[in-house]
Amino acid sequence: MSDNLQHQINTHRRRVDVEYSDFSIRELIAMVERRELHAAPIYQRKFRWDEVAESRLVESILLGLPVPSIFVATNEDYTWEIVDGLQRLSTLIHFVSEDHDLLTMIGKTTPLKIKGLEGLSEMNGKRFADLNRELQLYFGRRALRVTALSDKSDKNVRFDLFERLNRGAVALTAQEVRSCVHQGLFNNLLEQLASDERTRRLIKLQSSHENDGTREELALKFFAYLHNRGAFRGKVTEFLNDFMADGAPQLDPQASEDLFFAAVEHALRATGGGPLLRPRVAVTPQNQLEAVLVGIAEVIRGGKEPRVPSPGWQEDPELVAGSTGATNTANKLRQRVDRAVALFSPEGDDA
Repeated sequence: MSDNLQHQINTHRRRVDVEYSDFSIRELIAMVERRELHAAPIYQRKFRWDEVAESRLVESILLGLPVPSIFVATNEDYTWEIVDGLQRLSTLIHFVSEDHDLLTMIGKTTPLKIKGLEGLSEMNGKRFADLNRELQLYFGRRALRVTALSDKSDKNVRFDLFERLNRGAVALTAQEVRSCVHQGLFNNLLEQLASDERTRRLIKLQSSHENDGTREELALKFFAYLHNRGAFRGKVTEFLNDFMADGAPQLDPQASEDLFFAAVEHALRATGGGPLLRPRVAVTPQNQLEAVLVGIAEVIRGGKEPRVPSPGWQEDPELVAGSTGATNTANKLRQRVDRAVALFSPEGDDA
């Protein structure tokens, strides 16, 4: 093994701290009840097993077949966030628990009734409560391995773990992963800004992007480019991850909300109240939108009242040039933001 490769492995391993534990099914369900183990809402919205798939997991546990480890990440308050294994854990709750609140939390109203099994066909039609006491005890005491990324691991490792384990399964976008990794006041603010009707009027998305965190990421880009674009080096995901971890906690939530909506409302005045579009473009050009909102905010932060540019400003050649092509470079970002500032400054520059 080369010295350089060994150094890379050693460096990255030092950023990871993992612990392994075995918990009985009853213990895991009790941890969920006590809110010691939970899942971000985005997972609950994204992916559901049907009752046949759930029944097969119950069958595997009863037969003593191997069940994959549940992966969790440790939060700052030492609770655990489920990274991979939500459907397995939800199935256990659905089968064992009769607690209304717990069932509601996983989107169910009644306990699981087993169906579709061929091996243990005698289980079909049965609920956990229908099993004799011996089988209930056996099932409840079965252990599952929990692999926990500890609080000692840095946020980039945590982000990478969420992304790797869910790739191809839940298919989360980068922003949806961020919302799981960086839960808290700023993430709540992003969701609030993204869901506001003003934001939704300004941003027209393809239907496939309506509920995948795209608007939340656009709000995040607004703050990251406004406050820290000098640090941008072309790697958008890494840049936004770093800002979410380090820059966002320094912002004043109320002042940030006010500035964002001031920029959105002025952009709506400039578009005539509808989405920001260019001719022959059916959805909002996101790079251009980022520049426009940041540019308006820079004018406001400079103590000036932004103006509404002349009609057709969305096709401004310099603004479009900075918003198309190889857009994820520091030079392109600077070009489009500087041009947006010039277009919306009160002295004006429509040339």
